[in-house]
Amino acid sequence: MTVRAACRYLLHLPPGYDQGGRAAGKRWPLILFLHGAGERGNDLELLKRHGIPKIAEARPGLPFIAVSPQCPAEGWWASAPLIALLDEIERRHRVDKDRVYATGISMGGFGTWQLALDQPRRFAAIAPICGRGNPLLAHRIRHLPVWAFHGAKDRVVPLSASADMVRALRKLGARPRFTIYPDAGHDSWTRTYENPRLYAWLLKHARQPR
Repeated sequence: MTVRAACRYLLHLPPGYDQGGRAAGKRWPLILFLHGAGERGNDLELLKRHGIPKIAEARPGLPFIAVSPQCPAEGWWASAPLIALLDEIERRHRVDKDRVYATGISMGGFGTWQLALDQPRRFAAIAPICGRGNPLLAHRIRHLPVWAFHGAKDRVVPLSASADMVRALRKLGARPRFTIYPDAGHDSWTRTYENPRLYAWLLKHARQPR
């Protein structure tokens, strides 16, 4: 489903969302997907090249409300509009606020780390792919389940960008998962999003009490 609002985004609703009866009051997990630099602009169809929008179109059974905003041309992911978007989605749809997840690729991986650092108690888990965070702020998310992914041969965003965040979290006693694809370059997302274990892992986690 294509939605045009202050922040343009694609919206996927899971099977059974529109059913009546007992299902009408059900709350659903939400996954926020942040694209990379190549999908910026004003054409939402570009988002279907990679990641969650591609998977949602190929596999309509994806069991999440999936929200995929589009960053303006020449723009960069900023937390404030993404927070406003999540607030809007939670008002309009039956979201389980204890099962909200964030993921993104490249520029979107940067955005995923930053959004979690800025909203450390909002998410149940995050899965940044070939992104970079600020290790000096890792203490903010040491409680948060993290599964990071990166290609060992990435020449766009070096492997150290993810490794530094994982290392910082581990020094704080956290136990982030870290998958390194030895033969992958920058595209470490295709096999990640095609792996059903990612979605099962996300759904295992609910937001921790404050």
